[in-house]
Amino acid sequence: MPEEQIKKIGDLLAPSAFSVSPNYIQIGGKFARTVFLATYPRYLHTSWFSPIINLDQVFDISIFVLPKNTAAVLKQLRDQLARLQSQAMEESAQSKVRDPILETAMEDIELLRDRLQQGTDKFFELGVYITFYADSAKELDETENKLKGLLEYQLVFAKPATFRMGEGFNSTLPFNDDRLNVHTSLNTEPLSSLFPFVSFDLTSNSGILYGINTHNNSLVLFDRFSLENANAVVFGKSGGGKSYTVKLEILRSLIFGTQIIVIDPENEYKYLSDTVGGSSIKISINSDQHINPLDLPTPRPDENPADVFKSHILDLTGFLRLLFGDLTPEETAILDEALIQTYALKDISPDSDFANAEPPLLSDFQNILNGLAGAESLAIRLKKYTQGTFAGFLNRPTNVALDNQLVVFGIRDMEDELRPIAMYLILNHIWTRIRRELKKRILIVDEAWWLMKYPIGAEFLFGIAKRGRKYYLGLTTISQDIPDFLGASQGKAILSNSSVQILMRQSTSAIDILQETFKLTDAEKYYLLEARVGFGLFFLGQSHIGIRVLASYAEDQIITSDPRQLLEIEKAKDEWAKLAS
Repeated sequence: MPEEQIKKIGDLLAPSAFSVSPNYIQIGGKFARTVFLATYPRYLHTSWFSPIINLDQVFDISIFVLPKNTAAVLKQLRDQLARLQSQAMEESAQSKVRDPILETAMEDIELLRDRLQQGTDKFFELGVYITFYADSAKELDETENKLKGLLEYQLVFAKPATFRMGEGFNSTLPFNDDRLNVHTSLNTEPLSSLFPFVSFDLTSNSGILYGINTHNNSLVLFDRFSLENANAVVFGKSGGGKSYTVKLEILRSLIFGTQIIVIDPENEYKYLSDTVGGSSIKISINSDQHINPLDLPTPRPDENPADVFKSHILDLTGFLRLLFGDLTPEETAILDEALIQTYALKDISPDSDFANAEPPLLSDFQNILNGLAGAESLAIRLKKYTQGTFAGFLNRPTNVALDNQLVVFGIRDMEDELRPIAMYLILNHIWTRIRRELKKRILIVDEAWWLMKYPIGAEFLFGIAKRGRKYYLGLTTISQDIPDFLGASQGKAILSNSSVQILMRQSTSAIDILQETFKLTDAEKYYLLEARVGFGLFFLGQSHIGIRVLASYAEDQIITSDPRQLLEIEKAKDEWAKLAS
């Protein structure tokens, strides 16, 4: 290759600017600083370096291990031992109190000499250099303090390579070129404590298997109900493996007796439900299965019926806001009064025992609105849900049960404009049932962005996320429209109230928002942009790892969403049916 062409390639690869200062280097718009490990304690425990390796920062580490000649080391140790013995004899002759530090040093040297002589130990020179990066000199100082704090807690002390930053930076590049030459003598045992590099383990003695840790091939195994809350969020683009991951969790959670309730906008979970004997409930305008929005929750023994009733009225008001759209304060007050009168028709009041009372229907509410002054507009808007096109959807008694271990509510055939209303209706119905009986449950809301587009829906979903722990409930929200989800303040609040966060493959339009929200490094950002199906990042509290979701063959046949696989399964079923007949 011509020399001029080589120079051009070098110019293309080089940063826009490179500046070396006494205590940092500036490379383009980035700042870098190198520190070296200078002092070690007498004992180093296994994996003492793991907190540094797992630090959520961008850094490069170089470890230089240089073997020393055993004969030369034995001679140095002999000379050192002679000096220490001479010092001990001199202090003894002066009748000084024995020096335990001196005695310990002599014992260590004697032990090390024996091991070296027997060939069971070796001696090495160790150099450990760490170069970390930041967007400003202030951030460099903060990172250095954090790094030093983690090391000094273990009595390992680091020093910056002041006035030698260029040499330090070059020493941490992948060239195997130690330009700092700052070494510490260590024998095999303390040196081995640097290895292996142990990344975060998300493995416990109980729970379900979520996948494989791509950092160290360990199992990602834990019980989400053992965390501060059992909520989870799953973000990813279409086809990235979101539903596959959640369905695998469903299948494995069922083994442990957890009840699973799913709101399924695209009928993705119906095959899973049918396979394991779950209940598939279809909610649409022409469906035979109905939910009455005016159903009442049953107060628990530790709850005040009046408080439960008032809370239910507030939830219903939110539901009616979705039906009617924007309401004036006067209309809100009319709705509140109309709801109280509607329940009074059935002898239901805050002070009555309504545990087994028959709830009114939406048509009863319509009749009350017709008789109230100022409610004419509300009555007209409600009419299409009680007598018009959508009457079969909302104006019927509830005839669905939640007594199966897996219950899937399918809303695929619901018109787009009614989907948020249907999701709110189902969530409200589920919530009233959850409050009746304390039971280990997971509620899954797929394509939650449908509901998050509306402040009332987002607020209701956040209320469930916040209060679910009290009722032994874990909420899983899934979304591919991340800007809409995180654009609402309630979306960010749901994220903050979720102990488990799973990021699958992302689109370029959403990755910047995710990087800012989750404080992702550039490497993690590009990993999510290019991740294969079933790969992603798994966040659990302060820890996060790369994960590969892995299912057995039998599980894969049950939970797959791949149309090609589904067609093959249907074809195999047909062939089996023909053979059986």
